[in-house]
Amino acid sequence: QVQLVESGGGLAQPGGSLRLSCSASGFTFSSFAMTWARQAPGKGLEWVSGIYNDGSATVYADSVKGRFTMSRDNAQNTVYLQMNSLKPEDSALYYCAKAKAYAPKEYDSWGQGTQVTVSS
Repeated sequence: QVQLVESGGGLAQPGGSLRLSCSASGFTFSSFAMTWARQAPGKGLEWVSGIYNDGSATVYADSVKGRFTMSRDNAQNTVYLQMNSLKPEDSALYYCAKAKAYAPKEYDSWGQGTQVTVSS
């Protein structure tokens, strides 16, 4: 079955960086788009970024554009989220998800999440 395991979260200072990873198994990774989303305490799920199955294009929420970079390694079945210039409002539980097809639109499987806390 599909398994998505996020890692790399932790505590960072404002202005700092973290790199999240999501290791995937149980499906043909290179055939599906992937996404990152986040949920802060007391708030709804916020979509953060998406990447096409072949890595040819990425899309970002306005709130992270220019600070976050999503990438993938299809040989390693892994997606990454490089987060720079972190702000306290980036603190959340970050999830990766598998799309239903090659484009980052609808999603059908989610990981358990990795916590990111940005605080001085």
